[in-house]
Amino acid sequence: MSGTRRATSPRRSAAVPAPRRGEPATEPRAEQLGPRSGRRRRAKPKRRGGKLTVGAAMLLAAAAGWFAVGPGRGFPESIAAGAPDRAEPDTTVPQGDPAAQPAAGRTEAPAADRSTRNDGGLAAIAGLGPTWMAKVPAQTTQLVLVSGQGKDSSDSTVTIWTRTPDGRWQPGQSWPSHNALKGWTAKHTEGDLRSPVGLFSLSDAGGRKADPGSRLPYTEDSAFVMGGRGFNGEPLAGSFDYVVAIDYNRVTGRSPLDTAKPEGKTKGGGIWIHLDHGGPTHACISLTEDHMVELIKTLDPAAHPMIAMGDAASLAV
Repeated sequence: MSGTRRATSPRRSAAVPAPRRGEPATEPRAEQLGPRSGRRRRAKPKRRGGKLTVGAAMLLAAAAGWFAVGPGRGFPESIAAGAPDRAEPDTTVPQGDPAAQPAAGRTEAPAADRSTRNDGGLAAIAGLGPTWMAKVPAQTTQLVLVSGQGKDSSDSTVTIWTRTPDGRWQPGQSWPSHNALKGWTAKHTEGDLRSPVGLFSLSDAGGRKADPGSRLPYTEDSAFVMGGRGFNGEPLAGSFDYVVAIDYNRVTGRSPLDTAKPEGKTKGGGIWIHLDHGGPTHACISLTEDHMVELIKTLDPAAHPMIAMGDAASLAV
């Protein structure tokens, strides 16, 4: 082994002390053989049982440390300074290098955490801050998130989130959508051309076309018509073929066509999720027809569905 070996000759150098009784002879110590290039710790006499000398152990430990952390990384101060061995191994490692952490210091994640990683569940809805998460009712297991690109933008993204039995949230597909022409506001008023920021329930659906398989109460009515052109000159016909009423300043349990505004006309109303016509809305949220049909089929009154809507910055608080 490096640093010690048995002598091959019974003769001893005059400078080498005689071995103890029963102990084999050793090679001359490094300092007795004269100076050598490089620094080296003074070796101690060989111990009984063939154990490594302290100097050899230090060199092996340093070499092992080099392979563990790689070139260019620092060793613990005790090794760099040539301090004596400690009773316990030094577990200091460079910060920010988790791969170099000792195995004894690693902990396995709980089984529940690992299972939720596999199924994509999250403790909170991505993009919805703690203030808004605290407002989501405990019985709500479906939440439609409408995240606007900016305070004054009419472009947004819709994602349906589902709460699992263990309280985690799983996202569904994300769909492009439009909101009001001028973006978003926390204090919506009639005709301001901004969509209201907030958390609202989703209770009723309807449209000019027949029920596509809604679990919410669905009202089929030829009065769901829209004419004229939008802000980009696009035709608005067919925009209300399918709608889901957003429970902003309305009476739930009634057709989306109901015009009652319990909080007063000034706050506006009649805000729906409806078919996209290719441009901004007055205050509603719009989706393409295939996504609108999927939304209507997905929303379940037993899940107490809600919608959280607003620009991304407002929803992140």
